[in-house]
Amino acid sequence: MLDELLEANKRYSETFSLAGLAPRAARGLALVTCMDSRIEPLAMLGLVPGDSKIMRNAGGRVTSDVLRSLVFATAYLGVTHIVIMQHTKCALTLISDSDVRLHLAGAGLEMGDQPFLTMPDPDAALRADVEMVRSFGSLPKGIVVEGWRYDVDDGSVNRIVL
Repeated sequence: MLDELLEANKRYSETFSLAGLAPRAARGLALVTCMDSRIEPLAMLGLVPGDSKIMRNAGGRVTSDVLRSLVFATAYLGVTHIVIMQHTKCALTLISDSDVRLHLAGAGLEMGDQPFLTMPDPDAALRADVEMVRSFGSLPKGIVVEGWRYDVDDGSVNRIVL
């Protein structure tokens, strides 16, 4: 499978069109979203490459690395608006951190005290993540931060935290 991916890359690079694209976010947007493959960030929001800085992780959660990236994006890459966009039917809403730890233990694995940021209450998690970004002192004043939910069944996006 990996060889197939490298072959596909050869074909892609033959018509590569992003050379020279500025590193700044042309639309001033940073999007934090889930790694779920049902999410197509650019297409679903009418964006094109270069419009936005996109950060993805399990659950679209705000972590220390997301905060680090947002500081860089706002200081150097023209970001003025941040959207935390989680989604319906996320696997992290169906389990708890202890469920994950038990699963890993059953496979002979462990992650120490690493939180998995599961979301038994998705709206509360989204509100907490938005508040974490809004209250983070290393971001410039005036940055707009909202919390959105993407519906994996119909492709719609709804504003949850304004």
